[in-house]
Amino acid sequence: QVQLVESGGGSVQAGGSLRLACAASRYDFFNVCVAWFRQAPGNAREGVATIYTGSSGTLYGDSVKGRFTISHDNAQNTVYLQMNNLKREDTGMYYCAADRLCIRRDSDTWLRSENYNSWGQGTQVTVSS
Repeated sequence: QVQLVESGGGSVQAGGSLRLACAASRYDFFNVCVAWFRQAPGNAREGVATIYTGSSGTLYGDSVKGRFTISHDNAQNTVYLQMNNLKREDTGMYYCAADRLCIRRDSDTWLRSENYNSWGQGTQVTVSS
């Protein structure tokens, strides 16, 4: 069974940084899209960033552009999300997800959660002012 495990969440003050990691077991991050989504209580799930590991092409949500960076390490089979200059509105549960079929779609669809069929359990990020 595919297992995606997120780590690196925590509590940080506004302006601070965190690095999230998404590690996979029984799933090879080869030529797939791996995305980060987040959800705060009462809010819809939001696409944060995604990377296509075949080309390292990326797509970011508008609210995180210039502050977050997604990357992947093939040797570690892990995808990272470096989050800098965190704001209170970045608070939420962060999930990673994988989609093997994204290359068949337009890249502007890569942050649609309905396209992802493998999900982790999430890691909480809390930003205080």
